[in-house]
Parts: sequence; structure tokens; C-alpha cells
Amino acid sequence: MRLNIALVEPQIPQNTGNIARTCAVTGAALHLVKPLGFEIDDRKLKRAGLDYWDKLDITYYDSIQELFAAGMPMYFFTTKARRAHSDISYPDNCCLVFGREDAGLPENILYASPDKCVRIPMRDTLRSLNLSNSAAIAAYEVLRQWGYPGLSQEGELTQYKWE
Repeated sequence: MRLNIALVEPQIPQNTGNIARTCAVTGAALHLVKPLGFEIDDRKLKRAGLDYWDKLDITYYDSIQELFAAGMPMYFFTTKARRAHSDISYPDNCCLVFGREDAGLPENILYASPDKCVRIPMRDTLRSLNLSNSAAIAAYEVLRQWGYPGLSQEGELTQYKWE
């Protein structure tokens, strides 16, 4: 199973770094659509992603149309959607698409695909979750549905043994 996470014109390097780390530890591929609001060598980006940057499967696109041409089943995460992210059965090779931190995804894209728009439930009196938190919530919902393929589900203590 392959999971893809796409960030369309991300603006905050720390968010992208955190999402890169989520991708690295889950095996998800990261797709970045330009223009980016920072340079990839930005120390804030690398600091948030720590030493995981070289563990990523990362692809860059010059436009959202180029991302669409990749042919992956896409799900658009937006506060404007009418159904919850957990109401979807995600197929293999799906792509979870997130927009800019300050503007989200363009509404013409959302309007054209209402059945592919999903939201993470939250209080209606607040604007939105942080982008990196949203990407992690979304990724782990998909992985949960798939039975966490390729991921370790057991940990070990360093000073003791579990019975």
C-alpha cells in the first residue's frame, strides 16, 4: 500500500518539516507543489524534520495541474467540506492534498470535486487545526484503515522487558 501526502504552496517551513517527518516514519511519499514560501535548505525546515529528510520519497511539482496529472486518487482536506475524513475508504496510492496555511486549497478545485473533499471535525467557532497536525491525523486514519502496513505496532522498553 502506498500513501501520498501533497502540500500545495506551503508557506511555513516548520509545518513542512513536521509533515516530512510524519512521511518518513510512516513511509508516505511527500509531494510539494511550488511555489514554496521558503527554501528547501531553510534551517527551520530541516530542524523540524530533524535527520529524516534523507529518508523521504519526495517529488516537486511546478503547479497543482502537474500534481493532478500524476493520476493518483486525491482527497482534498479543507474546513469547507461537508463530510468527515473518517467517512472515506481510502484506496491504495491515494493522495491526501492540503492547501496553504493562510488560504487552504482554491475553491474552484473543491467545488469541482465535492465527493473528494473531507474535513477533520472541530469546533465551528475556531478557524482550523495546524497544517502539520491535520496531515498527521489524516495519514494515521488512512494507515489505521489499512492495518498499518509495514509499521511496527509494538515497542520495547529500554530498561525492562514486557511480560
